[in-house]
Amino acid sequence: MAQAVSVMDKLVSLAKRRGFVFQSSEIYGGLGSVWDYGPLGVELKNNLKKLWWRAMVQEREDIEGLDAAILMHPRVWEASGHVAGFTDPLVDCKICKNRFRADDERIKGKPGEPDAQCPVCGNRGSLTAPRMFNLMFKTFIGPVEDEAAIVYLRPETAQGIYVNYLNVMQSSRQKIPFGIAQIGKAFRNEITPGNFIFRTREFEQAEMQFFVRPGEDEKWFEYWREERMNWHVTLGISRNKLRFHEHSPEELAHYAKRAFDIQYEFPFGWQEFEGIHNRTDYDLSRHQQYSGKKLEYVDGVTKERFIPYVIETSLGIDRLMLVVLVDAYHEEEVAGEKRVVLRLHPALAPIKAGVFPLVNKDGMPEIARRLYDDLRRKMPVFYDDGGSIGRRYRRQDEAGTPFGITVDGQTTQDQTVTVRDRDTLAQERVHLDQVARYLEERLAS
Repeated sequence: MAQAVSVMDKLVSLAKRRGFVFQSSEIYGGLGSVWDYGPLGVELKNNLKKLWWRAMVQEREDIEGLDAAILMHPRVWEASGHVAGFTDPLVDCKICKNRFRADDERIKGKPGEPDAQCPVCGNRGSLTAPRMFNLMFKTFIGPVEDEAAIVYLRPETAQGIYVNYLNVMQSSRQKIPFGIAQIGKAFRNEITPGNFIFRTREFEQAEMQFFVRPGEDEKWFEYWREERMNWHVTLGISRNKLRFHEHSPEELAHYAKRAFDIQYEFPFGWQEFEGIHNRTDYDLSRHQQYSGKKLEYVDGVTKERFIPYVIETSLGIDRLMLVVLVDAYHEEEVAGEKRVVLRLHPALAPIKAGVFPLVNKDGMPEIARRLYDDLRRKMPVFYDDGGSIGRRYRRQDEAGTPFGITVDGQTTQDQTVTVRDRDTLAQERVHLDQVARYLEERLAS
């Protein structure tokens, strides 16, 4: 366990040092389990979202995009079961005022009884009996803060898809089977968040709900299970660090017929970062019941009416980002020196190339600047003329930049530059006029 903590500590340190992730409101002491994405972090996150959107929406004819509002009618959450059932059992310490999940393994004894010991202050008999706590954040809409004005910050994005199912189908002229995809923020008032950006109170989801004919749900469930696993492998994630976990009958959510998690072997163990669920007709049936609106699908040929079953793929973008960072993080020795490198897939790398003048004289900075200005119109690049060339390489290695381009004395003679590969450390001379094409070909491979 000490080794796992050490790996995460190193990654958290690198994430801050290189501008991937910062603690939210850090100058005020921070806000628990809320994180800000810095210059490199937002680029990496956007690259992940763009690749997901391309694969799920732009490259397919049977999936439409949506961006539903965060605030929804409160009846939506009654229909979905979140108001009544989205709860965790919690206990409070009457002495130190800390709050814990009732199943927290650090609690000694049974909460609510005299032998129960608080895991923070150590007092016996100070823990209250468990009580249920709803994980949704509440707020008010309008000027009056009363029960009639309560709305919730959505705990998932899926319900925005269900309530727009007919709107999307009719406006896009889709027919069953088809899907609706969206990327958006969700909020859960988690009591025991942690492990950096793995479990947070504000997070981003990439979800797709695929509407199918009852009886064809198992076929589509298997299809999407394999599709999603294969997509993660295309990101360069180590296949031996990925696995499926099927939910047992005891683990299944109330709406699910079958469910699989895609798990990654983090330093803190195997954990889920995407779920594939057969939600049956539960969601649309509930919304039909609570709204009074018909949500049936009518087959244009047979005139058969039915409420579609739903196959859901639900990905945590923040968790995927942690998967990518952990999987890319490597420490190694090069020429007797320690090197920390993020072996990010080039398509994910926030910066595609670093441009460096070997020295700040003899016309090298001017050539390097012209090259940098040309490249940055085509891709994200970084200019660095500070410190030794080795130190500049190391900084870009930590940022996950695939290529380093050095303008040196030979450049002033034959107009070629040295291009260094982040992973192999191989160096190649490339003519200035061919650098952009050289990079584009390798970034696309």
